[in-house]
Amino acid sequence: MPPRFFVDQTLAQPGELSLPPAAARHVQVLRLQPGSAITLFDGQGGEWQAEVLAMGRSEVRVHLQTQQPVQRELSHAVTLALAMPANDRMDALVEKATELGVHAIQPLMSERSVLRLNAERAEKKVAHWRGVAIAACEQSGRTQVPEIAPVQTLAAWLAALPAAEAGQRRWLLSPTAAQPLARLAAMAATRTLVLSGPEGGLSPAEEQAAVSRGFLAAQLGPRILRADTAPVAVLSWLALQELAG
Repeated sequence: MPPRFFVDQTLAQPGELSLPPAAARHVQVLRLQPGSAITLFDGQGGEWQAEVLAMGRSEVRVHLQTQQPVQRELSHAVTLALAMPANDRMDALVEKATELGVHAIQPLMSERSVLRLNAERAEKKVAHWRGVAIAACEQSGRTQVPEIAPVQTLAAWLAALPAAEAGQRRWLLSPTAAQPLARLAAMAATRTLVLSGPEGGLSPAEEQAAVSRGFLAAQLGPRILRADTAPVAVLSWLALQELAG
């Protein structure tokens, strides 16, 4: 299978193209040569077969050949809103969630969050996580890059969240919830919004605030999952349900 590269520009028609800097560097790192087959995608659906034409010190020219309207997304959009885990766990979470088909990720800071970012660090982190998501798309075959939203506090995000529309499910992951997630999943939906807390969970006040915004509390079983495990477990379950159905 030819290596896949994301290009941050619209691919519209066959012809010659200079790759943008990030994709060009990736091609150079792999030491591809003129004549090498590659696959390109622009995040808008579908992918293009292409061939490397020329390798320069700072420029890589390719020939776009044919577009293939592949579809590898989940049938409904899943957004993860989560209190960011510390260290490199957020990187791994973004990577795995992207591979499993997440539509968007909303990083949050809650009362018990360990990772707290000022505006400048938050902006750099979001750019970094977008790069992680792009790499995961290139590896997994996805043609749409999930959105990584700007970091917000949980309180501000909940306050600005509009009322749930028809077809949207809102789930709050909570180990103290009375009902299992499988019971909530019986409701058909075109979009699912999953809210997950940090290590130690959301505070009772935060959980109540989420419930007041239309979230239904659900637990994932008798074991306590880590902050970076619970969202991935939900996505895995949703993806497997889709395959089975």
